[in-house]
Amino acid sequence: MPFLENFSLLDYVISIADIFLVWLVFYKLLQIIQGTKAVQLLRGIILIVVVRFASEIIGLNTLSYLMEQTMTWGVLAIIIIFQPELRRALEQLGRGKWFRSASQEDNEHEQMIEAIVKSTNYMAKRRIGALISIERETGLNDYIETGIALESKLTSELLINIFIPNTPLHDGAVILKNNQVAAAACYLPLSESPFVSKELGTRHRAALGISEVTDSITIVVSEETGSVSLTKNGELYRNLSLEELQNMLNSELINNNKTTSSNLWNWRSKRNG
Repeated sequence: MPFLENFSLLDYVISIADIFLVWLVFYKLLQIIQGTKAVQLLRGIILIVVVRFASEIIGLNTLSYLMEQTMTWGVLAIIIIFQPELRRALEQLGRGKWFRSASQEDNEHEQMIEAIVKSTNYMAKRRIGALISIERETGLNDYIETGIALESKLTSELLINIFIPNTPLHDGAVILKNNQVAAAACYLPLSESPFVSKELGTRHRAALGISEVTDSITIVVSEETGSVSLTKNGELYRNLSLEELQNMLNSELINNNKTTSSNLWNWRSKRNG
């Protein structure tokens, strides 16, 4: 075909690279807005576009005109509405976080796990109640907004200080995002499962609740007994030793160690008991 003959191998490579880069940009934008209220706004934009083309095909001229005007001025509205997400994207691009290697992420996760285990050990021995939730693929921004924003470097000392009784931030959950303390004193949804043991307090119910609606991992330290628990995918793992806690976090968060202690999730599975 004459049309294809005009394309050289370089043209094909450039076209493929162009498509890939456009896909990458959209993919990263979706990652940034995941778990935020911007997702609902994005659905609204998609609905407007669908209505615009459907009305034109059917012949609804007035509705088509209104949708066209909405799309014309919508670019400015998008910039205003998505300003926090756009700023976050530019900040991540400036820090080079879009292209981090797996080894860099593993090192950051190792430091996070070390801080969690160390602070958990301190609080468990002194029966200091704690609730720590780790964001994964499902965004926790809606819950972060209910607390006090910190965006601080994660250290065991910071976690301990947050949960010291009678301090302003001790009541509620700490949410970890991108290996940082995103916020403290956050409210998590309580589990409404009828199978939850009545001996469990609000912290355990909140930990189960957030694990039922997201893929987060949540650690609980009981202020009554000092026992350590972990929730994941609606399951509660109680009375964990520090070694078991560390192994579970390693198997879930570190890329090179996803298979380590995989059987722990089975034999330690003691939901609600």
